[in-house]
Amino acid sequence: MKAKETIVLTGDRPTGRLHFGHFVGSIRNRLKLQEESKMYYMIADAQALTDNAENPEKVRANVLEVALDNLACGLDPAKATMFIQSTIPEIAELALYFLNLVTLARAQRNPTVKDEMKQKGFGADVPLGFLAYPISQAADILCVKANRIPVGNDQLPMIEQANEIAEKFNRLYGDTFPHVEAVTSISPRLPGLDGKAKMSKSLDNAIYLADTREEVERKVMLMYTDPKHIHVDEPGHVDGNTVFEYLDVFDTKTEEVADLKKQYKKGGLGDVVLKKRLAAVLNEILDPVRTRRSKLAEDPDAVMHILKAGSEKTRKAVQETMEEVKRGMHINYFTH
Repeated sequence: MKAKETIVLTGDRPTGRLHFGHFVGSIRNRLKLQEESKMYYMIADAQALTDNAENPEKVRANVLEVALDNLACGLDPAKATMFIQSTIPEIAELALYFLNLVTLARAQRNPTVKDEMKQKGFGADVPLGFLAYPISQAADILCVKANRIPVGNDQLPMIEQANEIAEKFNRLYGDTFPHVEAVTSISPRLPGLDGKAKMSKSLDNAIYLADTREEVERKVMLMYTDPKHIHVDEPGHVDGNTVFEYLDVFDTKTEEVADLKKQYKKGGLGDVVLKKRLAAVLNEILDPVRTRRSKLAEDPDAVMHILKAGSEKTRKAVQETMEEVKRGMHINYFTH
């Protein structure tokens, strides 16, 4: 293999618009990494179909939405090659070869898949595509020889399995794929508006990057605080208070937030005051994003052109990888 080049792969499943959880957990990291490394950004539509096979229209419609969200936040197609997963059939071919390197028992042991199966209510009737998506994900990563992958801690088992596959392939067929390093976000996971789970599209407890100022204000006013803090003059709890958790992440005036916490614990500070402050902070972050998104949305063909050009560029890189793969596997019948 050539001297190690830092190659980053990141992406989103197009199953809905992106929200502040994505902004904190992945997008801010992407904007930093695109300045430092060669980066691929993948819209994982084929992976989204593993649990949306009966609703392909939903997946197709959200390809443009997630592209708009990322571009509006500052992802630069001149620095990050943006592509659509399903436009590159060689990724599916590589996943097929990788399936031969993983046992059913190993696939069933993946803790991330087990957790997601439980969340989605899958039992023995789990689609095979869903059960095997970590193998498909390994193909996504390794097809461009990516070696740095931004992930949350819950996705670390995916990176572990990708490395197992890469190591086994290299052992059987020759040194082909790099070791993959996980880049975990130092940002805390945002709770949902209900305070009970992470912010999630499927749970509909999220503030979306495309929400209007009014929608943000309305949603913040519904946020979970301290259920026992009924009267303004009563002491309130800061721990587990979703509004304060968001202020800690997004409000840059940390000393003022610290004073608000003291006042809230002591009594005399109402939830509405806090929520109005948070809504203003979030809208200040989103205002430039909304402006850029609105402008980009006026010309969807231009956005799809970015994705088409990026997909074509990525496919050439993947085809080079596949030539090497087939040589190693001795299935390069008509090439040398």
